[in-house]
Amino acid sequence: MKINEAFPSNYLKAADLQDREVKVTMGDVKMEKLGDDSRPVLYFRGKEKGLVLNKTNANNIASRYGDDTDEWFGQEIILYSAMVDFQGRSTEAIRVRLPKPQSQRERVMQESPQAPPPRERDDFEDRDTPF
Repeated sequence: MKINEAFPSNYLKAADLQDREVKVTMGDVKMEKLGDDSRPVLYFRGKEKGLVLNKTNANNIASRYGDDTDEWFGQEIILYSAMVDFQGRSTEAIRVRLPKPQSQRERVMQESPQAPPPRERDDFEDRDTPF
């Protein structure tokens, strides 16, 4: 038996990601009582468990989508697990990464069905390389 299965949670935990990065579409953010505190919980389309937001993850999302959580609805983020320091010890936690923004050309291609097909790229061309 796995301990995580013996003690199921209503909220997403790092173990739930199974060492994978997961792209999700954000749904609602609700304030929920957790112990003595109320915390924002982010829910996702098509998923049952919500992510209890910490300041780091909330600020990362807000940096792209704004600080009004109503504006996050329908936007994508990527969840992954990382080792973090918490109360003096290392523990696995969920972190949020933002998808790479689409280029102007990609947006035009999506919006215009008559757009010409993209040109073939050289095998050696890599536009994502920073140098």
